[in-house]
Amino acid sequence: MPRTTPSSPLSRATPPRSPTAASRLAVAPASPTTPQCAIPASPRTPPAPSRASTPPPTTPRTPRPEITLKEPSSANEKRAPAAVRGPPSRALRAIRAMLRSFPIIAPAACRPASALPRRHGKPHDGHAGGRARVTGTFYGHRRARIVLAVQERPGSLPTLVLELGVLTGKLMQEISAGGHVRIALECEKKSKKSPDAGEGGGSVSLLEEAMWTAYVNGRRVGYAVRREATDGDLAVMQLLSTVSVGAGVLPGDVVDEPPGGAADADGEVAYMRAGFDRVTGSKDSESFYMVSPDGDGGAGAGGGTELSIFFVRV
Repeated sequence: MPRTTPSSPLSRATPPRSPTAASRLAVAPASPTTPQCAIPASPRTPPAPSRASTPPPTTPRTPRPEITLKEPSSANEKRAPAAVRGPPSRALRAIRAMLRSFPIIAPAACRPASALPRRHGKPHDGHAGGRARVTGTFYGHRRARIVLAVQERPGSLPTLVLELGVLTGKLMQEISAGGHVRIALECEKKSKKSPDAGEGGGSVSLLEEAMWTAYVNGRRVGYAVRREATDGDLAVMQLLSTVSVGAGVLPGDVVDEPPGGAADADGEVAYMRAGFDRVTGSKDSESFYMVSPDGDGGAGAGGGTELSIFFVRV
């Protein structure tokens, strides 16, 4: 009888799998309608808006008032040319000769501070020359240069706009501290042969000079420049058209932005307004003396301050 050896388990034939079993082990294809491992979608949080894309809210600009200022009466009085007026009469020539015989008095701005005239009692009763009451206004941003505007009255157009080379806050501080504040403005006298002397040869009036050297209480502070009134200057004059004497602040965007930009425009415009006695000494010397509301010399809007402004051509 032949001997049989048991076959190894590895050599045994594996029975074929049935189609049913194979189909059980096969992975079913993904159904187009039923997703595999369906995970509920979490709600998306909208991205936060970028700060750079959203501009900050801007403060509305203060509307400028309508300008209703009137022309000064001096502007309506036009002098006729010399050729039209004709030669002066004999009486006028005699008066001029008599006036030339008077001694020449040195302008007050050329004297030392102790020799400048004081305002006690009635101002300058013995001063030779014309005198008129005008309105003077200092204003500007505190960290920008101060502006002086001179008007015939509060409701008229300015006859002089002068930009001084001193900061508004510094000059306002000196005025509010009390005492004597003297502003001297000097310019050089031009010869008749100078090209800047004008067509008539030195016929430019004193307050029409373009540039001055400015001094405050004897200390040089730079220069002062005469310029035409801008829309911002006229807006300040219009807002203060009903104010004769006083001090305070105005919205900062009423006037034009200072040359230093936003760094000098610190939000508000400080102003100080008072009445001034304008005294004309000669064609090369004029003075402005601040008066109090009751008409006496001395303290005005500065609260105990004696403020004087001297224009002199040397």
